[in-house]
Amino acid sequence: DRPVQTTLPPTPPVAETYYYPPLQGNTWETKMPAALGWNEAKLKEAFDFAGTKNSFGLIVLQNGRIVKEQYWNNWTTATRYNIASAGKSVIGFLTGIAQQDGLIDINQPSATYLGTGWTSLPADREQLIKVKHHLSMTTGLDDGVTDLNCTDPSCLKYKADAGTRWAYHNAAYFKLHDMLTLVSRQTLNAYSKAKLFDKIGLPNAFWFDRVLYCTTREAARFGSLILRKGKWENNALLSDSNYFAAMIQPSQTLNNSYGYLWWLNGKQNFLLPSLQFVFNGSLAPAAPADMYMALGKDDKKIYVVPSLNAVVVRLGDDAGGLMAGPSAFDTELWAKLKLAMKY
Repeated sequence: DRPVQTTLPPTPPVAETYYYPPLQGNTWETKMPAALGWNEAKLKEAFDFAGTKNSFGLIVLQNGRIVKEQYWNNWTTATRYNIASAGKSVIGFLTGIAQQDGLIDINQPSATYLGTGWTSLPADREQLIKVKHHLSMTTGLDDGVTDLNCTDPSCLKYKADAGTRWAYHNAAYFKLHDMLTLVSRQTLNAYSKAKLFDKIGLPNAFWFDRVLYCTTREAARFGSLILRKGKWENNALLSDSNYFAAMIQPSQTLNNSYGYLWWLNGKQNFLLPSLQFVFNGSLAPAAPADMYMALGKDDKKIYVVPSLNAVVVRLGDDAGGLMAGPSAFDTELWAKLKLAMKY
C-alpha cells in the first residue's frame, strides 16, 4: 500500500510585535503604506492638504512604526513647539499615576490638597468640588470671568454646584497642576520627567507657563503610550486599568464627548469650549468612532485610534478651525485619511 500523503495547513503568519523606538537617539522603524494595504497616493493627498493648513509637523504611526512623516516651515524632528491644551491630556494621565502612587484621590475634595479657601465660594459649595471635577471640567466655577487663566480665589467664582454643569475652564484645570506639585513635592517639570518623560524618551519636553512644549515625535511617543494603555515595552507607567478606562470614557452625562481631559469621538452629542449648546453627532464624523484625542488651540492634535492601531499627530498653527479644541480640521483631515487607510 502506498503511504497516505497529507497536506499540512500553512503556518499562520507571526503577529507583528508593537514597536517602541529607543529611549535615546533618533532611530525609528518605518513601514510602507502598501504593506498595510493603504493607498499611498491618497495618504500623500492628506499630507498635502495638511501642509496648506499651517501644519508644520505631521506624523502617522501604525503599530508603533512611522508610515509617513513630513515637516514644513523649516521644522525638523528636533523642533519643539507648544501643544497648547493638548497638554491637558498629559495632565490627565499624570493624575492617574499620582493616584496609583497613593499621592492623590480623585474622589476627595480638592480642598484636601489645595487647602480651604482656594476659591471665593462659600465653604459648603467649595467642599463639593472634587479632584475628578477638574478632570471632567465640571467644577461649576464661573467660566464667564474676565480672565479664564486666573487661579486667584477672587477669579474662581460660583456658577453652579460641582458636577451639574460642564464648562471648559482653564483655571479649574490649572489647579490640577498645583495639586500635582503639592502632593509630589516637586515642580511639574521634575514630576513629569520622573514619571513620564524619561520613561518614554521625551528629553526635549518641558512645561513653561503651564503649557507643554515638545517635538512632533515626542507627542507621537505619548500617543503611542496611550494607545498601549499606559504601557511602554514591559513597563506599565499606569497600571490602574480602572482609571485608564475612565479617562477615555464619558466622565459625566453633560458632555458625552469628554473624558478625563481627553476628547472622545463617536458619541451621540458634544459641547464645545465657551458654548453651552449641545451639538448632535460626533466630533469628527469622518474619523473612526473609537478615536480619542488630545486637542489644543490652533489645531494641535494627538489622535489615538485603537481600531487602526494608529496614532496621528499634527502640530502647527491655526488651520482655520476656530475652536480651542475640536474643529472642522479634524473632520477635513480624517475625510482624506479615510481614503488612504481604507477603514
